[in-house]
Amino acid sequence: MQTIRIKTSSLPLLAGAATAVAGVGALLALIDSASPLRGPCTLFFLLAAPAVALAAALRGLDPFGRTLCALAGSVVANMLVAQGMLAVHRWSVRGGVVAVTALSLLLLALTLIRERISGKRTQV
Repeated sequence: MQTIRIKTSSLPLLAGAATAVAGVGALLALIDSASPLRGPCTLFFLLAAPAVALAAALRGLDPFGRTLCALAGSVVANMLVAQGMLAVHRWSVRGGVVAVTALSLLLLALTLIRERISGKRTQV
């Protein structure tokens, strides 16, 4: 008798858990909760959201280089948002979370538009 083994990846489960933690962090920051999980989860969101958007834009790199560049770019994006908000005297935690979310969504949308346009060019 032979045992059939199915190789499964835990990567989708890990990605789902990371998305849930980031979403909880953003939600806790936006509702100004006094939970002790607010700080770590919000920090995870602030690092993960721009990193995912940048990693999507850097598809040509190898996985290690893409991860490193995405994390470094995430820190840079967060620092630029914080510096910009401090320069105009509008700093707040909620505003920072909203600004980083908007910046990440904009970058992700531009990446998707670029891929759609380049995909149409190769089909013609």
